[in-house]
Amino acid sequence: MSTPTTEAPRRARTPKPKLDAVSAAAVDAAREALVEVTEPGQVGEHLRVEASGERLVSHVFECTMPGYRGWSWVVVMARAPRAKAPTVAETALLPGEGSLLSPDWEPWAERLQPSDVGADDLMPYREQDERLEQGFEATGEQDVDEVAQWELGLGRARVLSPEGRAEAAERWAEGDFGPRQVSARKRRDTVSATCASCGFVSQLAGSLRGEFGVCTNEWSPADGRVVHLGYGCGSHSETGQEDGDKEIQRASGVIVDEHRVELDRDSPPAQGDAETPADDAAPADSGDAVETVVPAQTAETTETADTTETADTTEPADTTETADQSTEQDASAES
Repeated sequence: MSTPTTEAPRRARTPKPKLDAVSAAAVDAAREALVEVTEPGQVGEHLRVEASGERLVSHVFECTMPGYRGWSWVVVMARAPRAKAPTVAETALLPGEGSLLSPDWEPWAERLQPSDVGADDLMPYREQDERLEQGFEATGEQDVDEVAQWELGLGRARVLSPEGRAEAAERWAEGDFGPRQVSARKRRDTVSATCASCGFVSQLAGSLRGEFGVCTNEWSPADGRVVHLGYGCGSHSETGQEDGDKEIQRASGVIVDEHRVELDRDSPPAQGDAETPADDAAPADSGDAVETVVPAQTAETTETADTTETADTTEPADTTETADQSTEQDASAES
């Protein structure tokens, strides 16, 4: 059993329009039409003529306007049946091969960038914003929930969602104040310390505290900016401490440190000072009376010695008196 053969239907060929000789010869009329709608010096030489349809011809002229490289002026001429002269149907400026084109059109909401918005510009309200969530919703993270509940008391209906927080952290980390290469050798364009150990950094609150802070050093290029704790600059609070010995402020007169006390003899003595150095004391043979100060302990020793000497002197006296009394008793016995 033979299968019937099927043939695809043939498409009717559209005949190529013939070039209308009357309209093709109207080059001056086409140029005059362009001069009326353009500024002087914007229309160049005639490039070509093309058949666009039945008794429909397009004249192409060079465009000499600055910034429109590869563009061309086009004038469409049409001639009615049995008419002796064509008329201008349309004028246009069309791009050609290699011409400069503007970017593809995008909606305003997608084309607008954060850098295009000023402080007084009003952004449209987005009811469904993946970067935000209701302040009373639980996120599952204890630190984040505590922050959300605290912010709820401030009247903020929505707070950052995990997606919004992650986008902000990624954007800050990839910015100018993200992590930098740290080098202990102090190579060029590197730092030896980061913001994690800088005293000028005020860390953020919430879950971003472990990665970001705000710089408060007016001498830093990041002053007032959110910085990653891995960022570092030459305005670090501890920078330069290993470059040399710390300078010790020295005062005039007596210099006191941890090891010794030094006396500056060049400084004049204070007025009313009653103390006299030992080297300036008067010699013993000068005839001047020198007052000797006896310490209290020495005076007590002298007083004790005097008491002992008195006791020793009195004791022999008592012995002589006893001997005289014994002699008188012996004499009385012999009588």
